[in-house]
Amino acid sequence: MTHAQGRNPIVVGVDPDPGRRAALAWAADEADRRRLPLLLVLAQNVPIPGHRPTGGRPSWEEWNEALHATGDSVLKEAVAFVESRYPQLPVSGLLAEGHPAWVLREQAQNAPMIVLGSWHLSPLRELFTSAAVTLPLIAHAPCPVVTVPESEHITQEPPYFVVGVDGSPHSAAAADFASEEAALRGAILRALYVRHPPRLGVLDEDAAVQECRRLLSETVAGLTAAHPEVELHHEVVTGHPVQVLATASEHALGLVVGTRGHGGFTGMLLGSVSQGVLHHARCPVITVPHTDQ
Repeated sequence: MTHAQGRNPIVVGVDPDPGRRAALAWAADEADRRRLPLLLVLAQNVPIPGHRPTGGRPSWEEWNEALHATGDSVLKEAVAFVESRYPQLPVSGLLAEGHPAWVLREQAQNAPMIVLGSWHLSPLRELFTSAAVTLPLIAHAPCPVVTVPESEHITQEPPYFVVGVDGSPHSAAAADFASEEAALRGAILRALYVRHPPRLGVLDEDAAVQECRRLLSETVAGLTAAHPEVELHHEVVTGHPVQVLATASEHALGLVVGTRGHGGFTGMLLGSVSQGVLHHARCPVITVPHTDQ
């Protein structure tokens, strides 16, 4: 089976540090698995660390020229990395000016997915460093966004994916995508409804649990029909969504969660929980938007 020519490529953000290649490797593997081309994007609006023109104070033209030359070099090295991994994979590079979040958001408009690296920044650095592009991109991207940790990630056998479900259309979209990923990898799929009861509890605990089970069953009902080869496990778990999902996915191939799109989160990904999943999960996190048509 050959790679599809003329189809929109998977897009991956290139880290200027040649030692950070986890996201690039994940994206290349995914592009080969899906038989899609791969587009490597390096966005820069400040000089790449470690480079400064020699001599006296450079002019703006010299600075800009040196910036582009360094960017071209970084991009060529990244392309060579992918080509050495998959010689037959159609791969191209794009050097773009601008903040990475907005450059990648533009590229996401027609992409099947966007892949980024994760440095597991602290919440403060996530908000205030220009290198942090994940949250703004996830909030606006119309396609799935994959955040791949740079640290070593050990998976278990048999391989599995975890998807968070809350009964909304957004988590249904995540479940569909998770099922597709599991089918591509020959992996098990674990669908978890994380129930986070209020501090004061509920009047009818059994009824509340039954409602969670009903919503979970409805969400996963069509997955087996779409991908009968995928072994599906689903359960309701009580606890905090960040802790439960991070623990359940510690050795998973990936954790899949849903977002509302158009700048907001819903269900399990409301506010601090969305950031918590991205910060605490040790496996790749795939956020899947659901936009109302």
